[in-house]
Amino acid sequence: MATDYQAAEAELSTLRDFLRWTTSRFEEARLFFGHGNNDAFNEATQLILHSLKLPVTELPEIFLDARLCHGEKHYLLSLVKRRIEERVPVPYLTHEAWFAGLPFYVDERVLIPRSPFAELIDSQFSPWLQNASSVGRILDMCTGSACIAIALAMAFEGAEVDAVDISEDALSVAQINKNKHLLGDELTLIQSDLWAELNASRQYDLIISNPPYVGDSEMAMLPAEYHHEPDHALRANDNGLALVEQIIIGAAQFLTPQGLLFVEVGNSDLAVDERWPETHFLWLELELGGHGIFMLTQQQCIEFAATYS
Repeated sequence: MATDYQAAEAELSTLRDFLRWTTSRFEEARLFFGHGNNDAFNEATQLILHSLKLPVTELPEIFLDARLCHGEKHYLLSLVKRRIEERVPVPYLTHEAWFAGLPFYVDERVLIPRSPFAELIDSQFSPWLQNASSVGRILDMCTGSACIAIALAMAFEGAEVDAVDISEDALSVAQINKNKHLLGDELTLIQSDLWAELNASRQYDLIISNPPYVGDSEMAMLPAEYHHEPDHALRANDNGLALVEQIIIGAAQFLTPQGLLFVEVGNSDLAVDERWPETHFLWLELELGGHGIFMLTQQQCIEFAATYS
């Protein structure tokens, strides 16, 4: 059924009206909810509250029966129309996404934060990392918006965090978020094709990476919402494993002797085990959902590099 936005603008009045109507339209349109919200109601709530400059962390009961003015209704409905007709994810409409309890600026130059790394950062990678206070240097490879790097800087106070990305556009967004969270020398943004521009003598206690890992066959099946995200940040050659291999090989040089490598590969987890069956990847179990993150020690990375370099 086609949505009559002009009729809605005339007939809807209160915040409660808009929340109910937008939820119904999102359900009717069979949207995909995979960029921070679980269902049509939460999606509608985030879009509406953010666009009205109301707190998005909880639904403000006091405002539910407040009437929207003409300009607010017109603007809100324009966003609802884009969400339905163009399948634009809500974070790109509001330019805000939440990760590890922190708000981040996002636009179509970067992926929308949704990594299960948030759970691991919150626990400081326990129990695999036994002494969080000993972490002095951290590397976030393929940083994008820098959401992981910034969350790491917040979780490991006193540590130096380097955030690397090949994309100048992505690093421009990362700089916005660095400024937003008032970070200084503790976070360094580096433009590099993986390890190419890094100081060869610099070593890290933790290397974290959420690289492009989606193969061509999986890309073809992704919902329309994902195609608003930068293709180069999602897709990887060699069935999604091309960058993963280079990251493991490079980590052999850049990890400290007690350092740990954590890499997210999502649905490419089976492909990883099939491609390198002799490498004993430790696949992490996540209590809050998500999958496809493995851990390797420095010694394992050295052995991998010796075999595949």
